[in-house]
Amino acid sequence: MPSIHDTNRDLLTPLRTALYDWNDAEIRQVLNTLCAADAVFHCCHPFGDQIGPEAFFENVLIPLRAAWPDVERRDWLVMAGEDEHGHDWVGCGGHYVGTFVGPLLDIPPSGHFAHMRFHEYYRIVEGKIVEMQMIWDLPEVMMQVGAWPMAPSLGAEIFIPGPASDDGLVRPARVEAESNASRDLIVDMLNHMKRHPFQGGPEVMEMPRFWHENMNWYGPAGIGTCRGIQGFRNWHQIPFLNGMPDRGQYLDEITYHFFGDGPYVAVTGWPDMVQTVTHDGWLGIAPSGKKITMRSLDFWRVDDGRIRENWVMVDLLDAYRQLGVDVFHRLREFNKARVPGRVPFPVGDA
Repeated sequence: MPSIHDTNRDLLTPLRTALYDWNDAEIRQVLNTLCAADAVFHCCHPFGDQIGPEAFFENVLIPLRAAWPDVERRDWLVMAGEDEHGHDWVGCGGHYVGTFVGPLLDIPPSGHFAHMRFHEYYRIVEGKIVEMQMIWDLPEVMMQVGAWPMAPSLGAEIFIPGPASDDGLVRPARVEAESNASRDLIVDMLNHMKRHPFQGGPEVMEMPRFWHENMNWYGPAGIGTCRGIQGFRNWHQIPFLNGMPDRGQYLDEITYHFFGDGPYVAVTGWPDMVQTVTHDGWLGIAPSGKKITMRSLDFWRVDDGRIRENWVMVDLLDAYRQLGVDVFHRLREFNKARVPGRVPFPVGDA
């Protein structure tokens, strides 16, 4: 007999299928069927919160379709589980792809293939979506068309792959003990990570115990991807801690939601980080002493007792916003010499 988590994973199949084929009428119908009428869609900046499936469809999905008329969704990971508060979640990771022929949130079109990673988490109650949390990697789109107006990434900017194990969509039957063990490993790892720098140097994190030496850390555009423990420390962790050394010290201000599914684990909090930008600053922004929150939707894959892959999405545009930087205003200034509007040929015409 399938578990509730298998049932919840299957619940998302009609929506994922409709977004792959992208028929507006079908997407609207599926959303209205699957979602509670008052479902809350927590979307990355600048979309903000949308109340109800119709608002999400009109204010988030339709602008993407207008910019990428042949857009399609490609999932490479779907997982489900129960968090420590008894809530049931489904997490999806993948890319939207299409031909970029019209402006998207003032990002100028290229006329070429474009891709945008997404992480989306759905909270399910009695067979209905009651909450969604979504981060689209909009900076990734800006970079593809040469319109990114902020500091360059320290890590590598690549087309993020799905799981190396090729089991992101089809896996053996769920084993609850494995799911719980994977989740507990991630919680233990994060508790160790928070020990540095307050309880000692990098050694207090015991990273080789938790992370495979050939692990990949797939960060959001603006931070980039890192290879191995040293790559992760060089291109993400050290700059992050140099700018925000008080990270992990405000646990009373956030609520985590961890859930596991076999070798996969996910976490959210919306927000799930609180820290103060001081010392060296961050992302090329001078230190302001301002305390900010961060939204991060993360997936991990555990292989033989250690983490082999970690997909991380941070709402960087919202972090910039809290630091007083309007990335979209800078984007418009940065690209004001480019001709606005749509690429002057329809998709598929000779």
